[in-house]
Amino acid sequence: MRAAAFQDRVRQTLAGIAADGLAKPERILVSRQGPRVRLRAEGGTTREAINLCANNYLGLAGDPRVAEAAARAARDEGAGMASVRFICGTHRLHKALEARLAAWLGYDDALLFGSAFDANGAVFETLLTEADAVISDTLNHASIIDGVRLSRARRFRYATSDMADLEAQLKAARDGGAETILVATDGVFSMDGYIARIADIRRLADVYDALVLVDDCHATGVLGEAGRGAASHAGAPGAVDILTGTLGKALGGAMGGFIAASGPVIELLRQRARPYLFSNALAPPLCAAALEAIEIAAGDEGDALRRKLAANAADLRARLQGAGFELLPGEHPIVPVMIGEARAAQSLAAALVEAGVLVTGFSYPVVPRGQARIRTQVSAAHTGADIAEAAAAFARARLEVVAQ
Repeated sequence: MRAAAFQDRVRQTLAGIAADGLAKPERILVSRQGPRVRLRAEGGTTREAINLCANNYLGLAGDPRVAEAAARAARDEGAGMASVRFICGTHRLHKALEARLAAWLGYDDALLFGSAFDANGAVFETLLTEADAVISDTLNHASIIDGVRLSRARRFRYATSDMADLEAQLKAARDGGAETILVATDGVFSMDGYIARIADIRRLADVYDALVLVDDCHATGVLGEAGRGAASHAGAPGAVDILTGTLGKALGGAMGGFIAASGPVIELLRQRARPYLFSNALAPPLCAAALEAIEIAAGDEGDALRRKLAANAADLRARLQGAGFELLPGEHPIVPVMIGEARAAQSLAAALVEAGVLVTGFSYPVVPRGQARIRTQVSAAHTGADIAEAAAAFARARLEVVAQ
């Protein structure tokens, strides 16, 4: 075997991950995504499980209208574009989706990417120089952290939703001569369910002549008027200069990301953003699915789904708290059940899967050491019976794990 020492090192690293209880098992689904799914077990048998770990907030990933829109586009437009847009051509569905996103979310224009990770990887490097500064919330998603690292801008961090710390960093950046200052935050922090203080961030940004960027992946379609996201939820529409988001959560659950901003910003990204210029164009069936999902999410049906989603989240939270579990406070349908030690979180997750509840244990490096958790997420498609059954399974599984 070539580079035997390298292969040995890889094996040792994997063994260390397993020994520390940090391994992340894959669960094999043999059904479409939904409030209940079928999992493939050992020996090829399958079992049903209540799904509490998908970002399928509105239940649209398995919606037959969304699936049919994708299937129809695949039949009519083909599987994909086979290259990047400036080489192979931009499909009419790309332009339709970008226009729909911009109009819905309140921006001049939008630009599609293969994923929201790519969108965050594009925005900082393209728009900022060494004369500029980025001020980033400490709980921001890994894609923002990596995106900021790609830029040449000076980097500042502020404690999560701590406005005094944010102002101190804004003052330091301005006093340091930064030409452009960009405050970057998640709209909803994915591991905690906390909602960013967008109105307060905007107020401080205006004092220091700074721009605001929000990654709204867990808020688009979920929060605010007509599902327009965290700024709308905060009563501050128009507060965000640059919005990044995903099509892979509430908006059909497929894949793809986007940036929405002013016309000149989007045009510069179209000309210079490396993940856009050097990655295959988003497949037309994915665009068609997202367009159908947006029509549902942005209308009266979407409002009803969001009301059901909020009620389901409150129900699950109340039942888990009543059973004695420690939860992080919040109102978002992300409900983190705090466990602490990585092995305990993995053991509880495994016991829950055996009991018919699909969850995932999150531990370092996804969350800080000592703060392992099971992040639960309900959807609008869950029933009250689903939630009651899942909460009861949590209580039983905890007893089983403690008894081991």
